[in-house]
Amino acid sequence: MSRSLARRKRSSARASKARKPYRLQKPGGILQPRVQRVGPDHFGILCCDCGKHGSKYMLADFYGKPLLEPTRLRHTRGDLDAAIGRIRQAISQHELHDFVVAIEQTGEYHRPLQRAFRALDWDVRLVHPYATSHARQPADPGNKTDDRDLAAIFRVTVNGFGLAEATWPEVYQDLQLLRRHRRDLVEKCSQLQCQIREKLHAAMPGYAELFAQNHFWDNQCAMFLVRRTGSSQLVQQLGASGLTRLLTEANIRSPKSIVHKILAWAEDAPPAHPQTAVLQSIIARLDDDRLEKTRQINEIERPLASLLVRTPFVLLLAIPGINIVSSADLAGELGPIWHYANPNRITGRAGLAPCRYQSEGVDVYGPLRRAGNRKLRGVLMQIADNLVRHNDYYRARAQRWQLRHQDPRWIRVKVAKSFSRLAFAMLISHQLFSHPCCQERHYILGKLLEFHTEHGSMSALFEQDMLAACEQLPRKLLREEAVPVRDLLDKLACKRGPQPMADILMIVLARLELRRLQSSARAEDPNSRAPAQEPTTP
Repeated sequence: MSRSLARRKRSSARASKARKPYRLQKPGGILQPRVQRVGPDHFGILCCDCGKHGSKYMLADFYGKPLLEPTRLRHTRGDLDAAIGRIRQAISQHELHDFVVAIEQTGEYHRPLQRAFRALDWDVRLVHPYATSHARQPADPGNKTDDRDLAAIFRVTVNGFGLAEATWPEVYQDLQLLRRHRRDLVEKCSQLQCQIREKLHAAMPGYAELFAQNHFWDNQCAMFLVRRTGSSQLVQQLGASGLTRLLTEANIRSPKSIVHKILAWAEDAPPAHPQTAVLQSIIARLDDDRLEKTRQINEIERPLASLLVRTPFVLLLAIPGINIVSSADLAGELGPIWHYANPNRITGRAGLAPCRYQSEGVDVYGPLRRAGNRKLRGVLMQIADNLVRHNDYYRARAQRWQLRHQDPRWIRVKVAKSFSRLAFAMLISHQLFSHPCCQERHYILGKLLEFHTEHGSMSALFEQDMLAACEQLPRKLLREEAVPVRDLLDKLACKRGPQPMADILMIVLARLELRRLQSSARAEDPNSRAPAQEPTTP
C-alpha cells in the first residue's frame, strides 16, 4: 500500500508540475501591475493604425477616456517630430506617469513608427491584425474605419494582447534578411525550372525523363544539349560523334552511356511542337534567368555562413542532416535562443500544435493551428524532412511510425518537436550532447571546409569564418574538431606547388591548439577562476 501511495503521489506531483497555469492574458502583454502602481487615470495608451504612406494615432487613459482625438500622421520626419511634441504635451497636461504605445502590425509599414518611438525609449507593443479584427467586429460589425480600428487596438491592449517584441542583435537581423531573400530566389528558381520543363516537353517530349528527376539540373550535359540541339531530328543528325564533339569542346565530361541513351530516345521520340526554333529561344532565355538566380543564391550563401559562425547556431552542424543553409535559416527565423523559456515556446511560436475543441463531454483534437509564424514553421518542417532523409536515428523512428500507419505529416511534426528540444538544449548550454542522432557526429569545421571549397570562397573570408567558428566551439571538443583540419593538411602536403589553403589551415589548427592548452591550464590551476558568464534571461 505504501508503494502504491508513493507512486500516486509522484504521478500527481508530476501532473501538477506539468499543468500550465491558467491565464486570462498573454504574459508578454500584461499591464495590470504597472496600472496599479500609477493608477488607471494616470496610465495612458497611445494607439496607432499604420498604413503605407501615413498613420492615425489616438491617446487615451486606461479607462478609455480620449486624451487625444484620432489624428492623421504622415510618415515624414517633420510630421513625426510634430506628433511626438503633441503627444508629450498631452502626457504632461493630463499627468500620465506611465504609458505604452500599441501599434498594429502591417508587414513593414508599421516599422517607421516603431523605430521612431523605440528611439525615445518608449514601451512599444505590437497588436496582431487578427486580434484587432476580433475586437472590432462585436462593437462595430460591418463597419471598418481607421477610427474603429484605433478603438479595437485600445481594447486589445487593455486586455493584455498588445505584445512586447524583443530586439534582436544585428547579426540575427542580417541573417533573417539574407535567408528570406535567398528563399525568395529559390522559389523563383523553382518556378523557372517548372517553366523550362513545360517548354522542354513541348519541344523535346520525353527528353527530361532520361535523367533522374533529382539530377536533371545538376547534370551539365542535360541543358547544354537542349540549347545546342533543340529537337530530336537534330540529335539524330549529329549522332554519337557529333554529340561527343559538342561536349568535348565545352569541356563537359559525361559517360558514353548518356550519349547512347539520348540517341535511343531521339530515334523513338514522339512528334514535337512544330515551332521548335521559337521554343528553343524561349528555353534559352528562361535558362539564362535560372543560371543567374542560381549564381545569386550561391553568392548569398557565403555571407550567410559568415554570419552563422558568429552565433551559437553553428553547433547544430554537428547533427547529421543539418547543413549551413538549414542552420542559418533556423537562426534567422528563431532569433536569439535566450528569448525562449523552453523548447515548447519554439514549436508554439511556429504553431506546431493541434487545434482543440472541448466542451462538456466533447474533447476533439484537429489539424495544426492556423495561427503561428509560418516562416519558422516552414524552416522546422524542412529540417524535419532533411533529418528523416539523412539522419539514421530519425529515419529509423520515421520508419517505425510508418509501420504503425501514422500520417506522414504527423511524423514530420514529431521529428520537428524532437529536434527543437535537442537544439534548445545545445544552444542554451552552448554544449554538444551524446544524443542518439549524433552517434556518427559530423565535424563542424569539416562541414565549413566542404562548404567554402564548393563555393570557391576567397582566402580572407575562409580564414575569418574558420577562426570565428573556433571561438564558438566548446573547449571539450577542440581535439576532435582538429581531425578534419589535420586530414586536409596531410592531403595538401602530398601536392606540389603553392597551397594558400594550407597556410590558413595551419592558422586554424594553431588557434584550436591554443584554446585547448588555455582551457587545460585553467583546469589544472587550482587558483584560477572561470570567467563569469553573463546570465541569460529567457
